[in-house]
Amino acid sequence: MGGMNEDKRSIVAKALREIVEAARGGGPKLRIGLMAHGGEMPLEEYLHGACQAMSRDSRIQVVCLGPKPEKLPEGVDWIEAEPNDAAIAKAMEKAMDDGSLDGAVALHYPFPVGVTTIGRAFTPGRGRPMILASTTGISAGTRACAMLYNAVYGLAVARAAGMANPTIGIVNLDAAPQVLRALTRMAEKGYAVEFGESLRRDGGSLLRGNDLLAGSVDVAVCDTLTGNVLAKVFAAFTTGGGYEALGWGYGPSVGDGWKKVVSIISRASGAPVIAGALEYTAQAIRGKLPEQVAKELAAARAAGFEDELKGLSPKPEAGADDVPPMPKAEPCDEEIHGIDVLDLDKAVHSLWKANIYAEGAMGCTGPVVKLASANLAKAKDLLKQGGFI
Repeated sequence: MGGMNEDKRSIVAKALREIVEAARGGGPKLRIGLMAHGGEMPLEEYLHGACQAMSRDSRIQVVCLGPKPEKLPEGVDWIEAEPNDAAIAKAMEKAMDDGSLDGAVALHYPFPVGVTTIGRAFTPGRGRPMILASTTGISAGTRACAMLYNAVYGLAVARAAGMANPTIGIVNLDAAPQVLRALTRMAEKGYAVEFGESLRRDGGSLLRGNDLLAGSVDVAVCDTLTGNVLAKVFAAFTTGGGYEALGWGYGPSVGDGWKKVVSIISRASGAPVIAGALEYTAQAIRGKLPEQVAKELAAARAAGFEDELKGLSPKPEAGADDVPPMPKAEPCDEEIHGIDVLDLDKAVHSLWKANIYAEGAMGCTGPVVKLASANLAKAKDLLKQGGFI
């Protein structure tokens, strides 16, 4: 086996692991990574959340990442890493790439533009779970297009979670009526979407705040920043904000061609949310989420999805399509924050013009430009001169 490549080794290792676990009884376990360092909660919260998840679902094996403590609760595995975000993130990526992790729950992750997370909240009015599409990352550069993508992705996650006919509604934000009309036209062309109804007297599928509190639909569609605020409010409204005590976190990652199941929790998430996020992640993996997303996108495209996106896209200004040549790619180990999402592409292209390689991404607090640390100072000066930061 000396000549076996890394992909084949990981496949063989995973198969052997599953055979051993099946022989022990209960079927193969999902190994889900958990960033257990860098949050606002003590380590005990992460360990308690891990134990809760494994006690409620015997087919979850939590693998914590970070500095290893002297004593571990029984059953928790560990991947040791230096006590800094970059080292832990690198260890998590390596473990997912070599197959030793099936998915992960992270405190932060710089998703590329086009990838977003689909959260799930506990709604206080009637105690119902409700999917929030979406909560971190960004599925498209404009709100209307992002919300249409989020509708498709939200349905994909709902179906992966076992919902046969999830109901959907659009949070009544700017562009919501246009998105609802686009989805309606797609439904008329055969796209399988079941619209939910507002609980207010005049009904309809545009959701008010009352509907969010009551969880009147299975999937609530919004833009990412609104979804992020909603996720935080629903998770921490009983605690005054400093501790997220309810729900399932900010959800698993989805995108066109995106294969990893990486879920997000907040640095303020407590043990109940950590446990919920681990279970939600396991549910998404078992439901073959990346495959479900591909299937959902194919169905949407067959019903005119791309045409609807074009109709929702703003008309480009003259010269807006002029993109400078991309410099030679290099590893990105630094991030610049504070750029408006609508300016993200322009900011990256302004650095390309100066022969600085950069990438746009979405962190948990908003858009970021990723680049090599050697270029950080010069890039910040250029972005300041351009009015981007």
